[in-house]
Amino acid sequence: MPPRRCRDADSPSANSPSGPPSLDPDPDPDSPREPPAAVLSTYSPAALKLGRRQIIPRALASESRGGPGAEPRRRALKVRSLAEAPGAGAADVDADVAEREADSPGTLRRGLRSTSYRRAVVSGLDLDNPTSSKKKNRLSQPLLKAVAEDRDKFSSLGRVKKKMLKGQGTFDGEENAVLYQNYKEKALDIDSDEESEPREQKSEGKIVIHHKPLRSTWSQLSVVKRNGLSQTVSQEERKRQEAIFEVISSEHSYLLSLEILIRMFKNSKELSDTMTKTERHHLFSNISDVCEASRKFFTELEARHQNSIIIDDISDIVEKHTASTFDPYVKYCTNEVYQQRTLQRLLATNPSFKEVLSRIESHEDCRNLPMISFLILPMQRVTRLPLLMDTICQKTPKDSPKYEVCKRALKEVSKLVRLCNEGARKMERTEMMYTINSQLEFKIKPFPLVSSSRWLVKRGELTAYVEDTVLFSRRTSRQQVYFFLFNDVLIITKKKSEESYNVNDYSLREQLLVEPCDSEELNSPGKNGSTALYSRQSSASHLFTLTILSNHANEKVEMLLGAETQSERARWVTALGSGGGGGGRRRHLDRTALTQVEVVRSFTARQPDELSLQVADVVLTYQHVGDGWYEGERLRDGERGWFPAECAREITCRATIDRNVERMGRLLGLETHV
Repeated sequence: MPPRRCRDADSPSANSPSGPPSLDPDPDPDSPREPPAAVLSTYSPAALKLGRRQIIPRALASESRGGPGAEPRRRALKVRSLAEAPGAGAADVDADVAEREADSPGTLRRGLRSTSYRRAVVSGLDLDNPTSSKKKNRLSQPLLKAVAEDRDKFSSLGRVKKKMLKGQGTFDGEENAVLYQNYKEKALDIDSDEESEPREQKSEGKIVIHHKPLRSTWSQLSVVKRNGLSQTVSQEERKRQEAIFEVISSEHSYLLSLEILIRMFKNSKELSDTMTKTERHHLFSNISDVCEASRKFFTELEARHQNSIIIDDISDIVEKHTASTFDPYVKYCTNEVYQQRTLQRLLATNPSFKEVLSRIESHEDCRNLPMISFLILPMQRVTRLPLLMDTICQKTPKDSPKYEVCKRALKEVSKLVRLCNEGARKMERTEMMYTINSQLEFKIKPFPLVSSSRWLVKRGELTAYVEDTVLFSRRTSRQQVYFFLFNDVLIITKKKSEESYNVNDYSLREQLLVEPCDSEELNSPGKNGSTALYSRQSSASHLFTLTILSNHANEKVEMLLGAETQSERARWVTALGSGGGGGGRRRHLDRTALTQVEVVRSFTARQPDELSLQVADVVLTYQHVGDGWYEGERLRDGERGWFPAECAREITCRATIDRNVERMGRLLGLETHV
């Protein structure tokens, strides 16, 4: 038996018989070599060499030491480990994300994923069932690589920060990204009975898929699909569930937009420093109270939906909140005139305000939407509620007790809309009357203009053709006149400047007679020579005659007036001949015989006789002028006015036309008796 060899105390394997031999070269090259002892592959020279001199790419090494790409990779690996771990579920993923949120201030917070992103990353995990523990739910390697290398691609699926709303149980997917400005109520669409799934059609051998906006209907909810409820309930009940869910989902988007308005604009100290407290109050009014009312309303709506997938009814919730919680809407809508004028003045005269506002509007949370689109949301929302509730009424059986509750809710909502409209209209009219009164200078006997029962119907400049007699000859001259037409009186002035007018005459509306005319009629042989002179002087104008009985001179005066466009002439003839601005005779027409149009692009009125419109509004048209203007009556509240034809498309379906007429009768009938 050979003598036992002693090992050096400094040898790596001095205390471990199974350790690797020393790799240091023998100091004495002439000493006899012994055959190397057998060692495990773990301690082979090749393994130790790789362990000491492992080659790592520079980029990967820098990231592993805490470079800019390290955090996303660690987060993706953490998500994968949670997905593969027994009992892992959405709760574990959410807890990890919440922990990262607390530990990662600054820019890392902006990289947090929304639920829709986590749904894409944790492939196959049932986020609606946190107790799921199936090990087959795991990340695929290509998806894991995409998450680590291109996080922006997936974070774009949902950029809304967590905790934007207190309750997100119903809306845990792409709906978070839909603001109310981009939300279109499916229940108010002309084709609302169609399925909202993407449609496929074949064209020239290719399949074309038409996608609709990223938001869910009731039938598209994962819990509804998983249980097959849309197939088990009747078609009528499914439509009713869609109408009920429309109220909840639209309120969610509306509340999301309100919170962005408050967080990004109202609470911005930088923006507040550019204006006075009075201007800030006029600009934002009581928007915080409106937002709080919406939050209470949405919380109760969502709780009702969480209690049951098939919602029994929400009319009682709508009735309760409309009668008590929604009072701030009336105040906010009443102050709308001050809000609009304050914003216009600040943009025109305050460069600091304009610069800060542009910077805030360009922020990703605002989606590049202007602040005015957020400020007008309460009025838009409150005018949509009657239409949404009316849709639920249509889908509810009339012999059901729910139908009576729905009618009461519709009555309360219609009353709220009427109060908001009256408040805004009264404040705007009063403000306008005081402004005009300060601009008029009476060259004749004045009369008190400001009155609570008087309002402006139309204003504008026209060309008057006046006949003069000079040295046994007649000559026609043109003069510019500026009309202020109120509901009870016409004031004829001459414009001195943009804010100053000399009053030359005035007459009561009941003493006016207006008739349209054209050049062919004036050039007919039966007309006298002076009228022919008018025609030659005004061949390029759109003419009409106005006969008035002057109040101060007590004499009859006939004027030939010319407008610049065909539509402007039609608007003046309609306004002057409407007998007080009410246009009551048209309300007795058969509405089923009128052309109906659906608004496809919003329009904001710039003149008192114009009609502001929102997308999906339905308007009954009375006349269509050749150069592209409609005069019509808005279905939801009966308001009348003019609007561009390019903002609407004609409705041709007979059933839809009849349904809209019935809806208008219900809405206006209820509103009249509240």
